Amino acid sequence: MKEDLEAIKHLQNNTPIEAFEGLTPSEMHCLLYNVYDKESSLQMVDTIDDAILDQIPIFRIAEVFLHIIQRENGIKLTLGGSLPVKVLTELYNYGYILEDFIEKGYVKLRREQDCAAILSARLTVELTGLVKRTNGKLTLTKAGIKLLNKYDRNKFFHLFMQAFTNKFAWSCNDGYGEDPVAQFGWAFSVILLDKYGDKPQEAIFYSEKFLNAFPNSVLFFQPGLSTPEHFYASCYELRTFHRFFEWFGFVNVEGQHNLLTREFKAYTKSEIINKIFRIVQ
Repeated sequence: MKEDLEAIKHLQNNTPIEAFEGLTPSEMHCLLYNVYDKESSLQMVDTIDDAILDQIPIFRIAEVFLHIIQRENGIKLTLGGSLPVKVLTELYNYGYILEDFIEKGYVKLRREQDCAAILSARLTVELTGLVKRTNGKLTLTKAGIKLLNKYDRNKFFHLFMQAFTNKFAWSCNDGYGEDPVAQFGWAFSVILLDKYGDKPQEAIFYSEKFLNAFPNSVLFFQPGLSTPEHFYASCYELRTFHRFFEWFGFVNVEGQHNLLTREFKAYTKSEIINKIFRIVQ
């Protein structure tokens, strides 16, 4: 009897599920909890060409930030614990990721919250273990000094990617609450993009497939000015597409959002994603 139950359990865990796009429960479990293990269906490429790393906007911000800390022998934070305006301006002026409100003159860059990409890059770098905060100052750790003395871009990128996906809370710079909607399951979104990204698709196409796999995602949202389903879809697009896929250069973007004409951005996968990840099935 025990052997029969084990056989049934094994069969259930290793049977492809339609809602999982053909992945088995075991494969999905690995994507959710052990995505960087060698058994995962999503594998990071060990060695990534510099030409590819040069095309990853948020990583370029992180690199500049790390080298500023090295150049200045540390960065003194403001009393509120933020980067000083001088450093923010230097990072922003490289133009890797621009903010519409700043570009249109509605907002001046005075604090980290004015540019979500800079804030996210800074917090993620701190989570790599290469930087420490002591007495209101950011300095390199021993690991950071070692990495920069013989600069290893691939090692830094791997550390940065793992910190961004597994440690940095995507919810910290949006208004959708602290629940890990879209971040929990990010690797499945990468697999979806790899599978369907050859043709232009709006984000709703992916958010619906993600919700089909994880139907409880909608339960984190309450009805208000719109439905929980609408709030979920908006949150998914912001976190997955605008502040993950676009920031890492994984997608090509067509069109613009126009609520009056009900036109929305469409996305195709860029060459970068298959230079960073490979799918193993």
